[in-house]
Amino acid sequence: MEEKKKKFNWKETVSFILYIVAVFIITYLVITYVGQRTEVIGTSMEYTLSDGDNLIVDKISYRFHDPERFDIIVFPFQYKEDTYYIKRIIGLPGETVQIDMNGTIYIDGEELQESYGREVIKDPGTAAEPITLGEDEYFVLGDNRNASSDSRDPSVGVIKREDIIGRAWLRIYPFSKFGFIKHK
Repeated sequence: MEEKKKKFNWKETVSFILYIVAVFIITYLVITYVGQRTEVIGTSMEYTLSDGDNLIVDKISYRFHDPERFDIIVFPFQYKEDTYYIKRIIGLPGETVQIDMNGTIYIDGEELQESYGREVIKDPGTAAEPITLGEDEYFVLGDNRNASSDSRDPSVGVIKREDIIGRAWLRIYPFSKFGFIKHK
């Protein structure tokens, strides 16, 4: 019996290469414009999010609407490359935020009704004095208020709209906590 030699098939090779290129392009577009994975490091968002949680960040929805109060967002830390913070929006553009010495948060002079803070705020930081947000600025806090570096800290400050990468959307790990992230 004679063995037939297989000819090199250029059509299959080019097709395979185009397939791989298409996969890379689609992956790039999804990571850049739709969503990306991120890991929570630290306890500033306890008990909503925990150290080691892996999340998918929704990067597309804010292209269609503005961030809202209590959304959990991801943004870069301005003083350390490749470092991202995850916090909850408390103050919206144009509002005035203040935290009194009793730890009460005020928005435009009215007490904020929220249940995300884990404990009474001990240090109002820069928010001890009223902070009026600009047209594209947001005031953010971690849920674990006394263990969070957030808008009260001058190194974080208010967050500009253009710096918001996206909204925490889905917890994918640990598997026992798999599910959508509650914002409101």
